[in-house]
Amino acid sequence: YKRENCGCCSQWVAHLEQNGYGVDVRNVDSTLPLQLRLGVPDGLRACHTAEVSGYWIEGHVPADLIGRLLDERPADVEGLAVPGMPVGSPGMEGANPHGYSVYAVEAGDRVVYATRDGARTAP
Repeated sequence: YKRENCGCCSQWVAHLEQNGYGVDVRNVDSTLPLQLRLGVPDGLRACHTAEVSGYWIEGHVPADLIGRLLDERPADVEGLAVPGMPVGSPGMEGANPHGYSVYAVEAGDRVVYATRDGARTAP
């Protein structure tokens, strides 16, 4: 779910497709109603939201970490999030990439699922 004219969202979709994921893109006026329905915590919300196999994915989460989540299928994890739009994350490639954290939400608590140096978006 993304806004129609969001370029970084479209680039994130391309990242997923390049990594073997089929993506059903749905353009919406706002992702907030979906984020509220799914329980994406304030402070972790980003510009696009996805649903996959009972999990939510918020923001520029790298494809390999989605794959790890789907391989492990942790029962206590609700979803993964990359808050904001860190330069260097998938769909936000550019000069001067930043390191960033990918968070998992477990029973409402935010925990670091993985960190990236900003230059690495795939294994």
